[in-house]
Amino acid sequence: MAMSGLRFGRQSFHPLKRKMIFWCNWPEVKTAAYDGEQATCEPVLKAMFSADTHLLREFLGHWLDKLRREWQVERAFQTALWLLQPEVVFILEDVFDEGKWSTPEAWVDDVEQFRKMFRHPSHVQLKVVAGNHDIGFHYEMNTYEVERFEKVFISESLINFMMVNSMALKGDSCGICSEAEAEAELTEVSYRLNCSQERYPLGHTHSTCEVHQGGRIPELSLSSFSWRKRNNPSFIMGSTTPTDYALSKCHLPREDVVLIIHCGVVGFLVVLTLTHFELLASPFLSEV
Repeated sequence: MAMSGLRFGRQSFHPLKRKMIFWCNWPEVKTAAYDGEQATCEPVLKAMFSADTHLLREFLGHWLDKLRREWQVERAFQTALWLLQPEVVFILEDVFDEGKWSTPEAWVDDVEQFRKMFRHPSHVQLKVVAGNHDIGFHYEMNTYEVERFEKVFISESLINFMMVNSMALKGDSCGICSEAEAEAELTEVSYRLNCSQERYPLGHTHSTCEVHQGGRIPELSLSSFSWRKRNNPSFIMGSTTPTDYALSKCHLPREDVVLIIHCGVVGFLVVLTLTHFELLASPFLSEV
């Protein structure tokens, strides 16, 4: 389970709006900034936030379940890219379901499958944060697993994002924890940079939860992006400027509804086929 979330700055908060993916659009945000008496238009960054894809391996997943879930996640991600065209995509923790147990050979296969599923245009940035299923809880982590993950997923970008391995924020002076610095120091840096902060906020929910720290600072945990964890996965769309932001929640189709539609279509085709070969009397034809 992931411990993924978003913490935003001290600007006024815009409540989440919820829509289905085919009707989703980017939330509007104020773009006018005033420099003295002159108004300038601030650039808007379109960011997509998702979490908990939990790509399966051979230990815990049946091959048919693996094939089905990976197809679902890949189609959902590629559809979101095509429809919404984000500029940056975040996957906040638990990319893999069994990454912490992966052998070097299995890890190579996992990364190759990930890159196939989450392929994206070169102008779109993809940012990934490690979770406990990727590198283990803080008492299971080791330098090898952390560096293996960072080698694949950590890259430079034109825009600075603060992303923290929440597994290292236990505060019990473990080796990896001390290297990540204290949470108080990270908070101080975020205030100095006036930036958003990803952190361990609300625990193992796989659901979208919203709280306000100190009554002012909004903090969100993200729903799983996989139907293996939820019947109704979702992700967050964010429009951000240097001075403001707006968020909306975008749902993927409910799996039970999709299954009902599939069963209905298959049943209709079966009846149509039987009627065509006169193995079933047509209810639309009357006897002469």
